[in-house]
Formats: sequence, C-alpha cells, structure tokens
Amino acid sequence: MKPRRFVIGDIHGAYKALKQCLQRGEFDREKDILISLGDICDGWPDTSQCFDELLTIKNLTLIVGNHDLWLIDWLENGTKEEIWLVNGGQATLDSYPHGIPEAHYHLLKKSMDYYLLEGKLFVHAGIFPTIPIEEQTRETFCWDRKLATIALLNLELFGESIICKEYESVYIGHTPIHKEGYLKPLQSGNVWLMDTGAGWTGVLSMMDIDTGEYFCSDPVATLYPDHPGRTKK
Repeated sequence: MKPRRFVIGDIHGAYKALKQCLQRGEFDREKDILISLGDICDGWPDTSQCFDELLTIKNLTLIVGNHDLWLIDWLENGTKEEIWLVNGGQATLDSYPHGIPEAHYHLLKKSMDYYLLEGKLFVHAGIFPTIPIEEQTRETFCWDRKLATIALLNLELFGESIICKEYESVYIGHTPIHKEGYLKPLQSGNVWLMDTGAGWTGVLSMMDIDTGEYFCSDPVATLYPDHPGRTKK
C-alpha cells in the first residue's frame, strides 16, 4: 500500500490532541509521512511528550515555527524573554524539569524554514506571494501573517481565487482560525490554513494532503481541564 501523506497544524504542547489525531487518522509510524508546520512547544503542559511522540515517526518533516525559535534561543543562549514565558514558554520549561534531551534538541535543529514537495509548499506562518521565496527571510516564514490575512479576505470576497500562483498548494499554520469560527482546515484558493487553535481553546488538525480528509482532536482545553493554557483565549 502506498504511504499516506499528512500535514499537521501547530501542536503547542498538546500531546493528548496529537495522539488523538494520529489515532483517528490511523497513522502508520513506519510507512506514512507527516509534515509538521511547527510550534511543537508552548501552551499546554506536554511539550516533552510531543517531541517524544514525533520522534517515533520514521518519515517526519518538521518546519520551524516562531515558538520553536524561542525554545532554540533558550537552549543555545539561555534567553527567557517575558514575552515567551507568558505565551506558553513557562509550560515548556516546566515540561523539562531535568533539562531537554539531546534528541529533542537535534530534531529542533533539523527543522526547516519551509518544505517543497511536488509543487506543494509547507511553511509555518507564510510568504509574500509576489517575491521569490529564496529572497525571503526566516522572519517572514515564522512570523508574518499577511498570507493568512489575504487568504481569509479572499475566501470572504472571491471564494476560489488562486493566491500563490507559483505553487499547486500552500499549507500554513501560525494564524489560529478558530477565532474566526473554523474548527477544521480551511481552504482559500490554493492556500490551506491549518492552525485550528490547538494552542488556545480550538482543536488540533491533521490532513491527508492527497485526499483532503482531515482528522481533528477534541477541543484541547477539554483535554487539559486543570491547566490554564495560554490564558484560555
């Protein structure tokens, strides 16, 4: 049987949600392919377990997210900025009371700014559609929300208009669409918005990129009723 190919949105320390997505999608850790759009850490209390789980997946591609960059900065420079701590970083630190395993650090360091697969682009936050990708920066890939904003406006105003003409499809995380009322992956033209709010009170979503079938967790706040999350927004 041909391996299936999946993309998953921002996990944010929600190991229980990650397990649900993998189980509901009947994901085969030996054969299937998983592309993670980053932000494995920060928010819910199980960042360490999330990395342990991802390390069991043979065919994993990890895109770096802005929260992952904060974690790398702490590991390499000891930096603990307040903005990181209050945006889920403290929960990440708490999940590593004895320090981070080398395997977790190496997985983070191998993460990519973006990934291209057969005309499909995977990136954490977005790109500028009119600028060649090789001329763009990690700041854009990890932080910029313009593509998500364009995609949401495109959906409202034009429906199926193609946004990034250079690619067959583009998959992004970073911008939580549960705040717009969406609790499943959202397609706008050829852009897929995959952050369905697992870092807040939404769900985690994983999608088969060949069939469009998606698998979502329960609302993450219900999986961690005794944890404050990122202020429960």
